[in-house]
Amino acid sequence: MSASIFSRVFTSTTTIIRALCTLHISHTYIYEFTETKGESMIPTLSASNDYVHVSKRCRDGDHCEMGDVIVAVKPTDPNHRICKRITGMPGDFIRIDPSSDECDYIQVPKGHVWITGDNLSHSLDSRSYNALPMALIKGKVIAANDFNQSLWKKSEKYGYFGFRKITNNYINE
Repeated sequence: MSASIFSRVFTSTTTIIRALCTLHISHTYIYEFTETKGESMIPTLSASNDYVHVSKRCRDGDHCEMGDVIVAVKPTDPNHRICKRITGMPGDFIRIDPSSDECDYIQVPKGHVWITGDNLSHSLDSRSYNALPMALIKGKVIAANDFNQSLWKKSEKYGYFGFRKITNNYINE
């Protein structure tokens, strides 16, 4: 009888461990669903109750392009993550602060990207901590759910559960 109980406990424990390992691998290398907070990405993302779908296919800057919204480790605090838009690729010349009267430019170094929030007046981004190493990019935002919206009502901008795709809005002029 005790061997039977041991066998069930062992089987259950190994099943739980396998499920947790699969979840960890999926969360690290495939897909993540996470909350964003703050005003830096308004109007693309809400200041609160917005959850983003992140493709981990774009880790370390792979498959990232100008205009993509990314999730990355904050360069000044590795315990925090940031959600910003890529506004400069390696080799690009960037005007450091387009909202300023000063015309200071920087060339984005190889292996780095320039990132800014969509709401420039409320964003700490590359203008504050310089170009972001691509190795800090954890994924690309592909969609979001705004739980400030009605869950069951579709609108022109939102689907059910406040769902909407996050698109690359870069326009090359």
